[in-house]
Amino acid sequence: MWSLGGAKLPEETVDEQGNVGHRHHEMSDAWLVGRASELVAVAQSSHLAAQLDAASEIDRILAEAQGRGEPRIVAQLLRAAAVVRLVTPGLVDMSDPQLDEMLAHCRRHGLIVLEADARALRGRRFLLGNAEDKALTEIASALAMMLDEKPDVDPVFDKRIWDQLLATTLQDIALVLTQLGVYEMADDVLAGANNALRESGQPHQIYVHLVNRARLRIGWGLRLERVNLHDAAHEQFKVASGLAEAAEVPFRQSLHPGRRDLDAAEQVPILGAAHALTNPKESHLDRLWSLRGLSMYARELIIVAIALARCLVEANRLDDALKVLDDTRTQMEHDTSEPSLVLSLEREYAHLSGPHTTSALQAYNAALELELWQMRESRVATLQTRREHERLTRAHGQIAQQALQDPLTGLPNRRALDDKMGELIAGQVNPFSIALVDLDGFKGVNDRHSHADGDDVLRVIASTLRQALRGDDMVARYGGDEFVVLLPGAPLHAAEAALGRAVDAVAGLPIDLSRGVTLSVGVISLRPRESANQALSRADSAMYVAKRQGGCQVAAVAGEPSAEA
Repeated sequence: MWSLGGAKLPEETVDEQGNVGHRHHEMSDAWLVGRASELVAVAQSSHLAAQLDAASEIDRILAEAQGRGEPRIVAQLLRAAAVVRLVTPGLVDMSDPQLDEMLAHCRRHGLIVLEADARALRGRRFLLGNAEDKALTEIASALAMMLDEKPDVDPVFDKRIWDQLLATTLQDIALVLTQLGVYEMADDVLAGANNALRESGQPHQIYVHLVNRARLRIGWGLRLERVNLHDAAHEQFKVASGLAEAAEVPFRQSLHPGRRDLDAAEQVPILGAAHALTNPKESHLDRLWSLRGLSMYARELIIVAIALARCLVEANRLDDALKVLDDTRTQMEHDTSEPSLVLSLEREYAHLSGPHTTSALQAYNAALELELWQMRESRVATLQTRREHERLTRAHGQIAQQALQDPLTGLPNRRALDDKMGELIAGQVNPFSIALVDLDGFKGVNDRHSHADGDDVLRVIASTLRQALRGDDMVARYGGDEFVVLLPGAPLHAAEAALGRAVDAVAGLPIDLSRGVTLSVGVISLRPRESANQALSRADSAMYVAKRQGGCQVAAVAGEPSAEA
């Protein structure tokens, strides 16, 4: 439903100062999400000036999305804004409020997959801040949500977009696992992303996925070399080289801001290094020198430096190889984002400095590597323990929630509604509006189609109704095809306007989702000393006013019910 394909670019405008803008009302939701994807791709593959421009533009797009209020669009734009900051030097700290807002927003609207993505991105942020333990906790939470809970498909997304969201979240989780050196688990997670992209992936997502898989295999191979498993390491490099070859076709259709007349391996550091590590030789040198200049991130700088050093050694240029490695060590002196790769860099430097390395130092290095391998096992155990704890915590919360939740729509049930109304009435909240919502034409859905189709319609309309209202408003399933909305703090005129927007949102749903069903809404304002049953009875009467006037509208009743009601 929300993809860039076919989206019309908004018309540009120029103000009196010569600044270029767009007519925001002409931006479709698809265009907003598509443009955000383009800006993320630019920020990930460009240098500082372009990154800063991308951050400014994405903030404007985010503000537009927040003004419209569609929760799924807002969540995707918050993610894009956070990622652009995470990859831009000087803006990393500014990603914290974006990530906190994304996490709170997704929790509020029940967007489990995007909430897991927020957790993964927070893990990435913690690694950049040398807080590995916090990163482990965030990734454990993300894994519990995505692999243990296995979130249900959101009916508002079509399958293609849903698969793409799943893949993006799994890739973000796998990236942090790779940074932590937990390669086997990262590989399993990327296998899940691969399944999601097999039928639904766009070229850019497939290209990014292949780069991530190649980067994982290279890191894994370098780690195996450190414990002298050279044959196994070489197999990992061969797989990475094959993935680099596979990335060439989707690269040409991707959002990467590179030249299409050159191979991806000439422009993407990880891909070019994959070929060189598989078969180090002098012929790779020109490409690797160029890729070294294009490298922006620690993972690229280290991997290219190691590949370049090995090719320089093959060309009998040991001093140049040592200088490349030493320069990269200096660059990585204060970088905490790639702890496993930094150790591989140090090993490479020590290995090439052979004449200065004593046998005692070699023995010490072997013992150190064994301890690090055991620490890695401890890290995996910690991750699994925290993941299980998160799973059990969430499962316990779900059991408690299910007693107050309608199983079909996920909305609060009649019991939860009674509890909340009693709490608000006892607290003498004023103003306080209450609405009863009935579906127009719903019986015909069951008659013409099936009860399964009817259930789908109920789920979609419940979700749309929930999203059209404020976070503090409560939408509960009252029974059958009726819903009750509690709007604490909302005077009658404001409640009528908000519910009118909900009516319009449902009426605007694609026919294959709504089956033509619309809403009739009756809304009243609670009177002093009025009971919950009395208020609901008045809202029910007001709803029938809307029904008798043709449906697909809101009837607000300020005083006694009319004679018509």
